[in-house]
Amino acid sequence: MSILHYNSKLKQTSRNLRKAGILHEVLLWQQLKSKKLNGLNFTRQKVIGSYIVDFYNAANKIVIEIDGHSHDNNDKHAKDILRDKYLRNLGIKVIRITAKDVLQNINGVVELLKQETKTEIPRQGR
Repeated sequence: MSILHYNSKLKQTSRNLRKAGILHEVLLWQQLKSKKLNGLNFTRQKVIGSYIVDFYNAANKIVIEIDGHSHDNNDKHAKDILRDKYLRNLGIKVIRITAKDVLQNINGVVELLKQETKTEIPRQGR
């Protein structure tokens, strides 16, 4: 597994975000930490480069981002495109879901994420 470099100045911000407990992130985290996504392990508020991603699976290089209302404006959308490009260049798959979907249909979100991550599970050979 390759080592991802990160901006160490963001480490405390990452910790603060984990403690903040934003509702849509907490709801999805409850699903992820119980390994309901094909048994994959995720960490939350992971610093990668100069970005903090919502959830990260290191073994399969998967990022899950929850987009709230702030992502609807053009400036934020443009920054999201740059962030996604940066992550993809590191070989990371980025999955974006809306906060509204998490709040209104967590089971549907989990099913969607199961499908999106299913092909990413490495085969275990003997």
